[in-house]
Amino acid sequence: MPLFLTDEYLERLDKAKQRMAAAGIDVLVSSDPANMNYLTGYDGWSFYVPQCVVVSLDADTPLWIGRRMDVAGARHTTFLSESHIIGYPENYIQTLARHPMNFVGDVIAERGWDKKTVGVEMDAYYFTARAYAELQKSLPDARFANADLLVNWIRLVKSDAEISLMREAGQIANRVMTTAIEKLEPGVRECDAVAAVYQAQMSGTETFGGDYPAIVPMMPTGEKTSAPHLTWTDAPYESEQMVNLDLAACRHRYHCPIARTAYLGKNPPAKLVELAEHTVDGLNLTLAAIKPGMRAEAVELVWRKHIAKVGLEKESRIGYAMGLNYPPDWGEHTASLRPGDQTILEPNMTFHMILGMWMDDYGFECSESFRVSEDGCETFADVPRKLFVKG
Repeated sequence: MPLFLTDEYLERLDKAKQRMAAAGIDVLVSSDPANMNYLTGYDGWSFYVPQCVVVSLDADTPLWIGRRMDVAGARHTTFLSESHIIGYPENYIQTLARHPMNFVGDVIAERGWDKKTVGVEMDAYYFTARAYAELQKSLPDARFANADLLVNWIRLVKSDAEISLMREAGQIANRVMTTAIEKLEPGVRECDAVAAVYQAQMSGTETFGGDYPAIVPMMPTGEKTSAPHLTWTDAPYESEQMVNLDLAACRHRYHCPIARTAYLGKNPPAKLVELAEHTVDGLNLTLAAIKPGMRAEAVELVWRKHIAKVGLEKESRIGYAMGLNYPPDWGEHTASLRPGDQTILEPNMTFHMILGMWMDDYGFECSESFRVSEDGCETFADVPRKLFVKG
């Protein structure tokens, strides 16, 4: 059964149709698995083959179109009736002879929508160049428009039900990070520490379990802490070694990313200690400044002014909207905390503020996932913000 009440899905669809109408789009073909989930509830590991949700201004209810073997999954997870769940045959899978988007085009044409303006998510991870070409070939009389991020921007402000899931993800994140730090010891293999992190992510709390995060644990060591987005090896941890922990928890596809740095030894380098102090101070200062009505760029400016006082700068953005998603990213690809972003913060927008300071041969990370509240912000996890020293 779907995760949310039918009324919530209908409200989301109404917002999507309003945006479609404003953009001159009659039919939306959404291939982003997070947007498919958001609009219908569909949840399955089937995004490695073409699938989509089709929303038409002329229809009250959207269509789910996917691989025939996944029809049962749509039946179990969406609010849609059987007549709105359509599966394509297996002979459309991974062949040059035909493509699933030919089938999608045929379904659109059968409903008389083939001469309308069709919006597609041009930059979605799972909507390929071939998918676009085949859909165009099957709908020669349609006008095509870029509907990229149309649904993503609706997702920016969460419902109270969504916030509840993110709070639960925050509770799991506490366990995930605590487990990771506890597991770090000289002689323990990196892969074994990551295995413990995975176990904590999936088992969740005693009250509720976890889901697979959209990004794997990233736990580089030593000089590799100078680079983001590295994962792990099977090498054992060593004494006097730093470890970055860029992790997350997930509850029904809703995320709570969290990052910290640990040092295995009694005497961390003075430069690391100093960098950690400046970064944590800046994180605390920036979180305290957040309030509804601020622009996203104004949040980043608080951090930038702070870190400039100690002669440092961070070229990359310091945060981004996140929440519901699938691999390879938990970000929503909409608002970012960076110069030039004019997005006005509203209650129930959710962000991951990650202050990763990657220097020439070392680095420090500290992050928080938070909700913009009615008078400030609410963080989802409560792991201490500091450099963890394990002597």
